Amino acid sequence: MAKKDHVSETPATQLLKASKVAFTEHAYDYLEHGGALHSASELGWDPYAVVKTLIMQDQDAKPLVVLMHGNRKVSTKNLARQIGAKTVEPCAPEVANRHSGYLVGGTSPFGTRKQMPVFIESTILALPKILINGGRRGYLVGLSPQVCVDLLGAKPVLCALAEVLG
Repeated sequence: MAKKDHVSETPATQLLKASKVAFTEHAYDYLEHGGALHSASELGWDPYAVVKTLIMQDQDAKPLVVLMHGNRKVSTKNLARQIGAKTVEPCAPEVANRHSGYLVGGTSPFGTRKQMPVFIESTILALPKILINGGRRGYLVGLSPQVCVDLLGAKPVLCALAEVLG
């Protein structure tokens, strides 16, 4: 790995290394509000394989993590129905930061400050490899999507809406 591509450790990479998970590091130029579409474009990846980590909450303000394709939106109605909640909505950025311990735009599902249930769009599990946030803005890690199930106990759900266009 080239020196400029190395990113210092994060709680996410510490957890992955401690769990002996093989992963690759992918640094890119972060763009405020660029999201997964920007990082996919910067790294030459299909946005479908770049997974966003979204911190949401149910009607009781209990936080949860949703892992979604970079070019899809979450149907909060479908998600709520599948997880037995009345409603699900995104957390405000400052609330998401407090729950995860990461800044929005650099949220990883690995090494979060709070233990939260994790839900993964089931079609992500069919991919051979995904890029997902490594715990810092402008930094993704490449790994098998199965790691999300094995390490986080992520439960598969079907809640993706149609493709998000740039």
